[in-house]
Amino acid sequence: MTDVSDATGDWLTERFEEQRGRLRAVAYRMLGSVSEADDAVQDAWLRLRRVDTGDVENLNAWLTTVVARVCLNMLRSRQSRREAPLDVHVPDPIVSPDSGVDPEHEAVLADSVGLALLVVLETLTPAERLAFVLHDMFAVPFDEIAPMIERSPAAARQLASRARRRVRGQAPAPDPDVERQREVVDAFFAASRAGDFDALVAVLDPDVVLRSDGGRARPGMTFTLHGAQAVGGQAFTSGRLSPFLRRALINGTPGAVVAMHGRAQFVMAFTVSGGRIVAIDVLADPERLRDLDLTTLDPS
Repeated sequence: MTDVSDATGDWLTERFEEQRGRLRAVAYRMLGSVSEADDAVQDAWLRLRRVDTGDVENLNAWLTTVVARVCLNMLRSRQSRREAPLDVHVPDPIVSPDSGVDPEHEAVLADSVGLALLVVLETLTPAERLAFVLHDMFAVPFDEIAPMIERSPAAARQLASRARRRVRGQAPAPDPDVERQREVVDAFFAASRAGDFDALVAVLDPDVVLRSDGGRARPGMTFTLHGAQAVGGQAFTSGRLSPFLRRALINGTPGAVVAMHGRAQFVMAFTVSGGRIVAIDVLADPERLRDLDLTTLDPS
């Protein structure tokens, strides 16, 4: 005879696994960290095992709320630990082969979330980020968001609106055609490899921004450049890295990994909008690149 508690446990496990991908997607957008997102989802699972779900009318909504609250606390804790805001922080990239996104990443990257967008989300307050992510990306009503941040629904709406304006101003939506994006990125690397400065500038938006995050280990690689001339000049001097480039999808859009001796040195994400590169986000932090798996990437 099957124990009722065992049956309930099996049912909860199945329901949770059905939602795991969506919960990871929420947490990744909230935190910009793959490992922290997994921690937040695991925390939600542990909490689920400890509560009586008999009074839970909508388990999916309950799980989303739990993950969001965990992420909010993590963001607030992260903010309080920082003595000063970072000049540049490029969130964890999700790297896949150029041929297509890995199946395990498909749910996390549904409704494409590029690094440029995540960089802008890093500039929001924890409450703004939660309101924007839950409402604009996952259609959670403001009536449900408000209690999480201890605000009224109207205040939650205002926070999301403020975040939305910043995102629209600083993170343009990429062109929908991924193949066309790849053509533009390939032209960028071809011009860099050939040392053709004019061709480099031609594929860059006049207001392009390059953000590089070297972490604590490489502070000299942490900087921001604005404008086609400055960004083109940086790419021009970096042309020597071309032999080490591997094509990849970075958060679902064309980019590249620079790898030497089997180790990633840089991850480069591009945002192509209007047929030109409007943003380049570079992760150059060796501590965060150390565990990057390159076995799935094809050599360029």
